[in-house]
Amino acid sequence: MHTGGVSRGLTIGEFAQATHLSVRTLRRYHESGLLEPASIDPSSGYRYYTVGQIPSAQVIHRLRELDVPLAEVGKILATDDPEVRAGLIAAHLDRLQASLDRTRAAVTSLQSLLRPEPGELPVELRSEQARTVAAITDVVDLDGVLTWYDGAMAELDSAIPSDQRLGPPGGHYDNELFTIGRGTVLVYHPVAGSPSYGRVRPIELPAVDLAATIHHGPHDDIDVTYGRLASWVLNHALTVNGPIQETYVVGPRDNPNPTAWRTEIAWPVFRLSS
Repeated sequence: MHTGGVSRGLTIGEFAQATHLSVRTLRRYHESGLLEPASIDPSSGYRYYTVGQIPSAQVIHRLRELDVPLAEVGKILATDDPEVRAGLIAAHLDRLQASLDRTRAAVTSLQSLLRPEPGELPVELRSEQARTVAAITDVVDLDGVLTWYDGAMAELDSAIPSDQRLGPPGGHYDNELFTIGRGTVLVYHPVAGSPSYGRVRPIELPAVDLAATIHHGPHDDIDVTYGRLASWVLNHALTVNGPIQETYVVGPRDNPNPTAWRTEIAWPVFRLSS
């Protein structure tokens, strides 16, 4: 490319105007190898770009706005395979969505803590008889429990027709899951008789005394309800005895609107005197 005349291309300032990117940003893209100028004047050091580089600059800018790491931006730009490119972008978007979900949950939880609901938490003390459930159980890492839960519940839903279920699904979560980050998890459908199918097995849940409350809405701030229930149990001189139990009275499978969700949280306690 010639450095003079009409064919010299766009100066870095002109290219900045065309792309709405700052000169500083364009220099950074050049230094990182993401977008090199079409030519550089050997005497002046001036950078010149072509109009064909405008879309590439804008793509880089959008990817960086989504916090795609520079190395991944380079991989995306380097491939001509649209499927590979789409896969790289999708993988980052999944990570970004997970980060946004964590941020939203943290904000919701913090708002609940800073604006606590007035009055004492409504808690029911009750005794449950032993019962048979169709269950899947495994030892799970805390970081992977949501993914494991989704897969296990999908398998349970497939194995147990709705007309054979005797109530809403539930889950039991051993204390070690929270204290050391890895523990036994059990999810189930209550049934009259459970088949053995895939990972699904009939399991007898023992009789238990429970202190239970209902968490209303999405699970972003369910930890706040857990904390309030723990305070109630301690204030009433009861001792937790066994894994935390959740019953999904109304969940995503019942209603797509998170505000309609109802999750019972129940802590087993030592048997109450009559």
